[in-house]
Amino acid sequence: MKSFIEVSPDSDFPVQNLPYGVFSTCDNPSQRIGVAIGNLILDLSVISHLFNGPLLKSKQNVFKQSRLNDFLGLGFKVWHEARSTIQNLLSADTPTLRDDGELRKRCFVPQSSATMHLPVDIGDYTDFYSSLNHATNVGIMFRGKDNALMPNWKHIPVGYHGRASSVVVSGTAIRRPNGQTRPKDDEPPVFGPCKLMDFELEMAFLTGPGNELGNPIPISKAHEHIFGMVLMNDWSARDIQKWEYVPLGPFLGKNLGTSISPWVVTMEALMPFAVDNYVQDPQPFPYLQHDDKYSFDINLQVAIKPNDSSNATVVCRSNFRHMYWTMKQQLAHHTITGCNIRPGDLLASGTISGPKEDSYGSLLELSWKGTKSVELGDGKVRKFLQDGDEVIISGFCQGNGLKIGFGSCSGKLLPALPIA
Repeated sequence: MKSFIEVSPDSDFPVQNLPYGVFSTCDNPSQRIGVAIGNLILDLSVISHLFNGPLLKSKQNVFKQSRLNDFLGLGFKVWHEARSTIQNLLSADTPTLRDDGELRKRCFVPQSSATMHLPVDIGDYTDFYSSLNHATNVGIMFRGKDNALMPNWKHIPVGYHGRASSVVVSGTAIRRPNGQTRPKDDEPPVFGPCKLMDFELEMAFLTGPGNELGNPIPISKAHEHIFGMVLMNDWSARDIQKWEYVPLGPFLGKNLGTSISPWVVTMEALMPFAVDNYVQDPQPFPYLQHDDKYSFDINLQVAIKPNDSSNATVVCRSNFRHMYWTMKQQLAHHTITGCNIRPGDLLASGTISGPKEDSYGSLLELSWKGTKSVELGDGKVRKFLQDGDEVIISGFCQGNGLKIGFGSCSGKLLPALPIA
């Protein structure tokens, strides 16, 4: 497949990718839907009339919305038709856009001149805890090696409901929170700025049509409800979380902000990079079983750029294939009670840690609860994040001469507000 748009071999966005996002420009501040191709954005609101397939010809208006929710709600057959249409329009052999200079001038926008926005209105956000390495590491730190995993961990995809209102697009600054902590176990709690700010390397998927209340999504149909994936940094106030999480789990330690990348890479683009699922022992209940490959070889890395430095240092290299529970299992489990999923809901993986120390997906693990220093170069070290630090997450798949990337997910940590 070759496009008439020149795309660098190093680009995250060849014609085989075509991730969806929402953008605006200075000359047109309205937020609209586009797909990334090379260093350009194809504005779908301008070419909505060209979606003439049997499923979309009467639904072209979905590409004139300011968010992707309506499009996601149409389902995976429509998603496939849209992708095929866009690839055909961008093909070197198709004259529709290639030979229409005026239309090309209106429908292509340089990414460098665009402002990116949240791709969907997120109604609900769920965060899972699906990395065996991460769960084991955290368990060892707080409960000891013999009790690292809770008894339920290998039986259910553990998760909790997060705060959707504080999910922000990449590039949005995050403020260090104030809250209650208990630095010393034998003394009363104190109130003030979080001392142990952390990142969490995660990925998340956006849902499609969803289900009616009371009707679970069977795992055999789960793929029809998983549209695509984004990078995620689930910022974490470790000391606030430690004091509050018993008995009901994460609350203020997590609701301060969650960053996601602006481009949603579709599952159809990722399928060539599907790999064997993590071997699960014991075998899960039948409602969680599936044999098809639904883990993915996605290379991930996290870099930290201090406020007084021009260089970002990579502190973590991991891979999505390390996940114990698949996205299909997460969605099937989430809805087994009849909980209703809606278009644009966000379901996150939990911290993605690999088996090696340099693949741990949080500073909590990299510094082993603050007992080790993480080198940033130029004599700089970190145990936890400092004000002004920028955290940059990136990810891509690569193989057979093809690169499918996610761009980046970044955010800078601002100082806490003074509170009397």
